[in-house]
Amino acid sequence: MCRLNPKVDFAFKKLFGSEENKDILIAFINSIIDENEQIKDIVLKNPYNIADYRNGKMTILDIKAVDDKEVWYDIEMQISQQDFFDKRALYYWSKVYSSQIESGEYYEKLRKTISINILDFNYLNDKEFHNEFKIYNTRTLKEFSNLFEMHFIELNKFDKDYKELKTSLDRWIAFLSRAYELDKDSIPAELAEDREVKKAIEKLDIMYLSKEEREVYENDLKALMDYKAQIKTAERTGIVKGKKEGIKEEKINTVKNLLAMRMDDDFIAKATGLDKEKIEEIRKLRDK
Repeated sequence: MCRLNPKVDFAFKKLFGSEENKDILIAFINSIIDENEQIKDIVLKNPYNIADYRNGKMTILDIKAVDDKEVWYDIEMQISQQDFFDKRALYYWSKVYSSQIESGEYYEKLRKTISINILDFNYLNDKEFHNEFKIYNTRTLKEFSNLFEMHFIELNKFDKDYKELKTSLDRWIAFLSRAYELDKDSIPAELAEDREVKKAIEKLDIMYLSKEEREVYENDLKALMDYKAQIKTAERTGIVKGKKEGIKEEKINTVKNLLAMRMDDDFIAKATGLDKEKIEEIRKLRDK
C-alpha cells in the first residue's frame, strides 16, 4: 500500500501543491473541468513549503493556482464532516476571487475563479459523486456569468470497481479513495494507463518526509483516526439507545442518512414515522 494517505490534507498539499508535481495537478484539474477548457500550464500561488506551515502561514491547506488562461483555482481536501460547508465553500471562493484586485483597481481585471472541494463525507442531496455549479437565469437557463464555477467531489459516493473506470476523473478518485491498497510495483492496469495517475501513485509511495513533516503528517492522521473513531462510537451509542427505546437499527440509519442529506425534520418525520424529539436525539448522538 502507499506509505501516505493522500486524503490527509498535509499529504494532499505536498503531492498536488508542489512545484515538482505541477503536471499531476494539471492532469487532475483537467479531469474535472470541461473538455473545451483544458489547461496546459499553471502557476502555484501558495506552493507547498514546510517553513510556511511551521510559521503559521499554511493553516488552511488549500491549493491556489492560476492557469495559462488566467483562470484562478482554489482546491481543498476536506476530511472531517462540517455543517454549513456550502457557506464555507462560497466564502473561500469569494476570497480567491476578490483577492485578484486591490481596492481602487478596475473590476475588469477579475478573472474566472473555479473552486474544487473534495469531501470525504456526504454533503449534497445528490447520488452522483461529482457535481458542478454555475450561475444561471432560473427562467431561461442562460448563463449569467462564467466567472463562477464550483465543483464538489464526494469520495464516499464513488463505488466503481477498477473495471468500471471510464474517465480520467474516475481514475483520480479511485486513487484518492484506495491508496491504501496501491503500491508503485503493482498498479492496476486501469490506473496505470493514465500516466499522471501512475506518477501520483509512484510519488506518494516513495514520498520522503523529513522528521518535522512526519510529525505534522502523523498528527493530522491521528486527528483523522480520532474523528472516525468518534463517529463510530456515536453511531454505536445511537443504535444501542435506539434499540432500548424500540427504534429499529434500520430506521436509525435512515434518519442519519437523511440528516446527512440535509433533509429537514418535517420530511424525516414523515419518512420514518418518528417524532421530532426522537429525530433530535439521533442528531445529537450523531454529532457527539
